Amino acid sequence: MTKPVELEHVLRQASMRVTLPRVAVLAAVTANPHADTDTIRDAVRQAHPAVSHQAVYDSLKLLTQLGIVRKIQPHGHNARYETRVGDNHHHLVCRACGTVLDVDCAVGGAPCLHASNDHGFAIDEAEVIYWGLCPQCQNAG
Repeated sequence: MTKPVELEHVLRQASMRVTLPRVAVLAAVTANPHADTDTIRDAVRQAHPAVSHQAVYDSLKLLTQLGIVRKIQPHGHNARYETRVGDNHHHLVCRACGTVLDVDCAVGGAPCLHASNDHGFAIDEAEVIYWGLCPQCQNAG
């Protein structure tokens, strides 16, 4: 999903009006997985200087609400966005540099993925964040 026509198709499938800011934001998130809002805004504005900061923020909010984009916010970090949605994958976060990487579904005994008491909730997602040091930060320290 990198060509403008593909991005426009995604928006139409979600019954969204296709606008330059929406396509530009979706392109920026696609090109920069796990990017924060400032990085996405800068990428959009570099390609399309006329797109306002507010249009970027509004587009991110709408794309997230519609499930086209996933927002993650590891504790102590700015919100980040990705287009990998609907597969319940997890993330690795480096405590030193803040690098975020995808991890496919957890393996092995995972009692934390099943709530011991769901309190009547219809649970449809488990969010797991693995914290540690990336290889570069391990070598630097």
